[in-house]
Amino acid sequence: MTAATLILVLVIATALAFDFTNGFHDTGNAMATSIATGALRPKIAVALSAVLNLVGAFLSVEVALTVTNSVIKIQDSSGAPQAALTADDGYALLLIILAGLVGGIVWNLCTWVIGLPSSSSHALFGGLIGSTIAGLGLRGVNWNGDGSKLDGVIGKVVLPAIASPVIAGVVAAVGTWLIFRVVAGVAERFTETGFRWGQVGSASLVSLAHGTNDAQKTMGVITLALIAGGQWDDTGSVPFWVKLSCALAIASGTYVGGWRVMRTLGKGLVELRSPQGMAAESSSAAVILVSSHFGFALSTTQVVTGSIIGSGVGRPGAEVRWGVAGRMAVAWLLTMPAAGLVGAAMWWVGDLLGGYAGPLAVVAILLATSGFLYVRSTLQPVSADNVNDEWTGTPKAARATEGAAA
Repeated sequence: MTAATLILVLVIATALAFDFTNGFHDTGNAMATSIATGALRPKIAVALSAVLNLVGAFLSVEVALTVTNSVIKIQDSSGAPQAALTADDGYALLLIILAGLVGGIVWNLCTWVIGLPSSSSHALFGGLIGSTIAGLGLRGVNWNGDGSKLDGVIGKVVLPAIASPVIAGVVAAVGTWLIFRVVAGVAERFTETGFRWGQVGSASLVSLAHGTNDAQKTMGVITLALIAGGQWDDTGSVPFWVKLSCALAIASGTYVGGWRVMRTLGKGLVELRSPQGMAAESSSAAVILVSSHFGFALSTTQVVTGSIIGSGVGRPGAEVRWGVAGRMAVAWLLTMPAAGLVGAAMWWVGDLLGGYAGPLAVVAILLATSGFLYVRSTLQPVSADNVNDEWTGTPKAARATEGAAA
């Protein structure tokens, strides 16, 4: 096995690992509100979300093509992959992709441990941008495309990141306000029951939408790796086996259940009632599906967070915990640069060692870091048993144990 073949295998495996972390990190995007309001039981919710993520992954490839073509400048003026990046069976480009993936996974796990709903998408893009700058310089990043349309990192990633949570929040706030105006005077027991049934449908739509956007990003990364290794030459499509493996990976991660992040989204921002939950989920699904159609690789986490905050603003008398929202905003600002720094550092390690040793060392660092963070998470476990406890932050281990025993 050549060094290039080894690194291609490692990139594919690491990309699927990222997809798995994306699944459990973002489960709360679809199901946190339904679990918080009691519309769905926690384990039923994650199983339903996993199935719909799997289905959604096959509905579009526009976002996957954005990742393949709009982050790293892989094409020359004729549209063919640059010869310099595909030399030596694409070793140089594959090392950049591997380092970027590690940057995304490490940031995902760090924010998961503290229950912070950061963006898996921006972690991936940040890692890739950081490793690309380290390996190719600033000119290696596709910042604006050719200038003829919204393209590149600015058009397909940064601008949607700014606009999408604001749009989702406004839509959710207006929808929530209208709902409570319409049902004013109706007994709460009737509105809660009716809207809980509605939430099952709206939460399902968010899961489906999540699959059309987030699962695509890993498809794009693997396709980019196959192009680098000379195993694929079509920048306008994705191999079927890549679609299938990525769909299964994100669905598996979703089924595991990202309880820590789900707790923050469902209980930490606003004490939700069913009408709010349905409004938040519906606005999130609409924004995500429209963005997927146009190939915008937005953050579903930011969209859902914006919707939940909007539902709190739109409900008279609701308390929005702006301190928690502020922590999330700081995490959003840090995600791309932090993941980028890790990606750049991993590229430096891999390039310094080179050959077989470089990619193996990068993966070894990833495994060691992941193991440490997993052990750290067990000190304050969050599970289906305590995800809906009254909000006091992350439940203590003793409380979690008592909940499980009960």
